[in-house]
Amino acid sequence: MQILPGGTATFLLLSALFLGAFALRSALRLNRVLRLVRHGERAEGRCSDRRTVDRGPGSERGYATEYVFAFRTREGRDIEFTDHAPGPFGFEVGAPVRVSYDPADPAKRATVAGPGAWGPVLMPAVFSLVLGALAVGLLLGFAAMRGWL
Repeated sequence: MQILPGGTATFLLLSALFLGAFALRSALRLNRVLRLVRHGERAEGRCSDRRTVDRGPGSERGYATEYVFAFRTREGRDIEFTDHAPGPFGFEVGAPVRVSYDPADPAKRATVAGPGAWGPVLMPAVFSLVLGALAVGLLLGFAAMRGWL
């Protein structure tokens, strides 16, 4: 009994598309962070909070650490935002950080990526490379099963 029409080949194709979508999402996040680091406005900020967030009952690791950063724009607006883990050890509350942000929308487009905090760059880069490689491998397996290779 086949669950999917086409059997294994269809499974390989669907898995490749699923992983490829996550790889693309990570690559877009990486592009946005790198654009902010290169072309964004800079401000001095601080780590304003480090809190534990419940991921829900179905997750293997039930809790995650979330970092909240605060900074003041050139116009004098106080902004708080969350960013990916800034490194293997994170930041202490009150630690100074360099923030890169988009002046058009600083609340939604800001990062602490840069010297001393490459976590927001490394995590999306690793995810996009690993998931992209897996997606390409599954697509090659699909093409081989179909007799195209």
